[in-house]
Amino acid sequence: MKNYVITIARENGSNGRAIGEALAGRLGIPFYNRDILRMAADDSGINEQLFANAEKSFRSSLLFRVAKDAYNGEVIPPDSDNFVSNENLFRYQAKVMLGLAQNESCVMIGRCADFILRDRPNVLRVFIHAPEEVRVRRVMQRHNLSEAEARRHMRQVDKRRADYYRAFTGSDWRDAGHYDICFDSDHMGEEKIIRFIMGYMNVCFED
Repeated sequence: MKNYVITIARENGSNGRAIGEALAGRLGIPFYNRDILRMAADDSGINEQLFANAEKSFRSSLLFRVAKDAYNGEVIPPDSDNFVSNENLFRYQAKVMLGLAQNESCVMIGRCADFILRDRPNVLRVFIHAPEEVRVRRVMQRHNLSEAEARRHMRQVDKRRADYYRAFTGSDWRDAGHYDICFDSDHMGEEKIIRFIMGYMNVCFED
């Protein structure tokens, strides 16, 4: 099998990150989450904390359209006033993801990876979701929160992800049309999802 990439977008509390990590371990390939921020910081010379802050503090009021060349790995030069803008931080992350997809097999979590890599061969785009009440219980257990706190936290995280995705893609994060497969992690369970993805890959990525 050639190099392949599995991108995973996920609702908060869906266990999408855990599924991605377990899948990468089963396949023996790297798993990239926040590592992408570090790699983008190393490439750009921009402090990694700025990348992290941009993700955490992003608001829908900052929505804008990103030029098409951003999805080809083009970045804004250091002598520009926009060098440390949200757009350029996104561009550097896109550049890192494109480089990884070119050179190795891996699993990538979030950060619009499905959209950035949408035109590349051997990319499987996955979305993980679950019923709200199931996700609330998981967030309560994971963060030791009350039901009200967990529900508020979960909705805030999902809104931030949806706003971020719309800002940089112009599209709806939960639109199934952006993904090759969507899974309900409560209905199927993590192990069945992993086995299904591996079987799907054997069919789609066979030489």
